[in-house]
Amino acid sequence: MKITFYGHACLSLETGGKTILVDPFISGNPNAAHLDINSFKADYILLTHAHQDHILDAEAIAKNTGATIVSNYEIASHYGAKGIAYHPMNHGGSWKFDFGTVKYVNALHTSSFPDGSYGGQPGGFVIEADKNVYIAGDTALTMDMKLIPMRTALDLAVLPIGSNFTMDVEDAVIAADFLACNRILGYHYDTFGYIEIDHAAAKNTFAKAGKELLLLDIAQSIDV
Repeated sequence: MKITFYGHACLSLETGGKTILVDPFISGNPNAAHLDINSFKADYILLTHAHQDHILDAEAIAKNTGATIVSNYEIASHYGAKGIAYHPMNHGGSWKFDFGTVKYVNALHTSSFPDGSYGGQPGGFVIEADKNVYIAGDTALTMDMKLIPMRTALDLAVLPIGSNFTMDVEDAVIAADFLACNRILGYHYDTFGYIEIDHAAAKNTFAKAGKELLLLDIAQSIDV
């Protein structure tokens, strides 16, 4: 599985011959201003919740690519009403797609569309494909994370680390323990003044706990 970071909470996963784009917030991110959303490929677009910094470019990219939007019932239906292919889910439910299995899991946050309308309850995704990855979405540290390794042995966990709106670095270390996963990809940091972090200190905090924190440059990729 190849994972590419496109800034903030936007990721691309390439697995099973498919491209899965997660939370595309690109055109509104000053750190990703050099990226052209018309160049993005996607077979599926996974949306953790309805906040603008996670859905801004979902409609445009879905229409450009014909991608299927996967999210909670309210978000998926919102895009379905626009003529976009969609697959609705809800917490605890799983579905076997042509690239692997996706489970929609709890996140402790809020969710509303930019106009203030209801965006359902926020969530994260556990993806079981050629590798197993947990994408937490925007969330506080929660005991529900302990449930994930009871069903899935993770190869990588993607966790928010910017604090203020989500958990911070120290809580992310605890989350890694809950998840029984020592390889963590950090996201949801540095985009705005509220969530700027000290990269070296963050990596050192993880290293002291015997864990690895990956902080990627925009458009940088890793193989899981």
